[in-house]
Amino acid sequence: MTTSRAHAVQSTDPAAPTGGFVLPGFEPVAEQFRRNFQERGEGGAAFAAVVDGRPAVDLWGGLADRERRRSWRRDTLAGLFSGTKGLVATCLLLLVERGALDLERPVHAYWPEFAAHGKSEILVRHLVSHHAGLPGLTTPVTPEEATDGVRMAGLLADQPAVWPPGTRLYYHAMTFGWLCGELVRRIDGRSVGRFFRDEVARPLGLGAWIGLPAEHDARVAVLERGAGFGTQRRDEDAARGGDPLAWSIWDNPSRFATDPLPANLRYWRAAEVPGSNGTASARSLARLYGCLARGGAIDSVRLLRPQTIELGATCLARGAEPYVEETMAFGVGFQLQTEAVRFGPVAVAFGHTGTGGSVHGAWPASKVGFSYLTSVLREARGADPRAVALLEALHDALRANAA
Repeated sequence: MTTSRAHAVQSTDPAAPTGGFVLPGFEPVAEQFRRNFQERGEGGAAFAAVVDGRPAVDLWGGLADRERRRSWRRDTLAGLFSGTKGLVATCLLLLVERGALDLERPVHAYWPEFAAHGKSEILVRHLVSHHAGLPGLTTPVTPEEATDGVRMAGLLADQPAVWPPGTRLYYHAMTFGWLCGELVRRIDGRSVGRFFRDEVARPLGLGAWIGLPAEHDARVAVLERGAGFGTQRRDEDAARGGDPLAWSIWDNPSRFATDPLPANLRYWRAAEVPGSNGTASARSLARLYGCLARGGAIDSVRLLRPQTIELGATCLARGAEPYVEETMAFGVGFQLQTEAVRFGPVAVAFGHTGTGGSVHGAWPASKVGFSYLTSVLREARGADPRAVALLEALHDALRANAA
């Protein structure tokens, strides 16, 4: 990669107000970022990429709060939704590397109450790869109640699995976070949010949290529904005459059907909901995945060993997910690349996507980490065109620079 000076990106064009920088050769990424505002309905967003440990792209633009006309700035943060699962995955790998967590042990070895109702055969590898048979919570809870992670974990421990472990892949949209968060707490004693802060965010200097401190709240982008967001799943559920399993996975608690969105409220941001409510800057997530893409080291910090990251990105579960309606694959908490091509035009990639279009991940072959965050939530079917354009431009720039 070239070591020439970065090019500043600054535009006051009302159709595409942007700021930031790109290294020489990465200008096409900035162009696609501008086009997202001009052609693809972007409202506010950030995109960052770290290549072999060096920031190569750091872009932001648009509005962080449409109602108050607050611009997206360099220090703006955004909600991650399921992108939070990648933060949890990193915590799990640290415990694996330290010998505190064994993927082949039953979950109840760490969490005795979990064995209730015949769940003694569920192994840790099932829990971390959406293969445990506990994709939804059957006890109705409000968003406020869902912020009590210890109680949610207790409800899941007292709930029978829907099917035997390892037999069906169903995305554990919310339950993944409560289950894995409790596993971290049982092993380490710290909550997963505190563990992430102490063991990942602080050593790497990340602006990323599972449970946002109050002093950062004013920096967070206000999320808004894009055209049609959330209507497709509701229409499908109505057409089926109601589906208790779908309700338990996607609507318990209700996070998208009410105004204001819980993700825009202080109580939700402050809590630890480790499947859904992380907050970060794109710059920080690109640095985290840039570290993982380089075998676990960046600058003078070694977070994980290369073999641990390889284990984390090894497929533990793969299948056609009935509700997401695409093939999904998972390693130790990380979402893996499939023919759905959620992580750009590369064969091997890992990370995690988030509701509404955000995507964060690593391209190990190129030693690249990236993150795209947006304030405008789009329907989740298929890869988001905004992210697709950015990742394709990033990939093309890498190839051109290597030529």
